[in-house]
Amino acid sequence: MIYEKQEGVPKFACTEYSGKTKDYVVLIPIINEGDRIRRELQRAKDHQVSSYADIVICDGESTDGCTKEEVLRSLDVNALLVKQDAGKQGAQLRMGIWWALQRGYQGIITVDGNDKDSIEDVPRFIEKLQEGYDLIQGSRFIKGGKAINTPFIRNISVRLIHAPVISLTAGQWFTDTTNAYRAYSAKYLTDERVKPLRDVFMTYELLAYLSVRATQLGMRACEIPVTRAYPKKGKTPTKISFFKGNSELMKILILNLFGKYKP
Repeated sequence: MIYEKQEGVPKFACTEYSGKTKDYVVLIPIINEGDRIRRELQRAKDHQVSSYADIVICDGESTDGCTKEEVLRSLDVNALLVKQDAGKQGAQLRMGIWWALQRGYQGIITVDGNDKDSIEDVPRFIEKLQEGYDLIQGSRFIKGGKAINTPFIRNISVRLIHAPVISLTAGQWFTDTTNAYRAYSAKYLTDERVKPLRDVFMTYELLAYLSVRATQLGMRACEIPVTRAYPKKGKTPTKISFFKGNSELMKILILNLFGKYKP
């Protein structure tokens, strides 16, 4: 099924392998993740994640064959959404969020599709959503979390720049603010003072904005321990280039600090 572009939501194609089966959904944005997404989904299957939440792939038009239907079906994927419009991660997440809210999920968990995150921890996010938290941030840096082979520059940048600026903006301390492994309540995402479905969120703006808006509005937020593991050798799996990508992140941080993304 094709969903035409509408305000705040890109045009996208949707292939449902099953109807809604759970109250919660895991959205996994990907583009050309190859074997990484297969390994992640296999680990999710091994830990029976689909018995807690529907698993949905939010694809940015991959061309490497990583979204073959027979593979996704065999790994318990509930649906495949394929963006057919402008934008990067932010557009993929807006596509997924809109679709998930239309389907009536009570909460949304997001996690990268590059096999760095402990997708087996999904039930812990759901527990916190059921306790009434509106934003649950996964953190490798708190007690119980594990940061494995984190590149030195990435470690320093998160701890000394990104996390302090986000925490200042949010009015609550967070430790792992570049981590997209997190959960949002439907109440948070549908609040008229939030409005995540806006075209201004094209790249990484949405992650920064949703990191701070909940506590600005007096909603409940917390961190839970997760594992984020980088490979011991080889290319670091990331879509953020060293110079251009990181400078763009800094720009987003500053704009977010001064309220640029508030509706």
